[in-house]
Amino acid sequence: MGLVIIFALTALLALFGTISALKNKNLLGIVFGGGTLAVFGWFAVMTLINSGYPAVH
Repeated sequence: MGLVIIFALTALLALFGTISALKNKNLLGIVFGGGTLAVFGWFAVMTLINSGYPAVH
């Protein structure tokens, strides 16, 4: 369950970074922030689905 929390927090930080990059019109920040958001968001959702909530041992 800890892995899901870490992935989700990283995805949230990437979301805030992407929004900030959009406001500043920073293309490289948008690309890397969006990529990070997509990858870590996907990992968080898939880990949550695979492990279940709460985590099954």
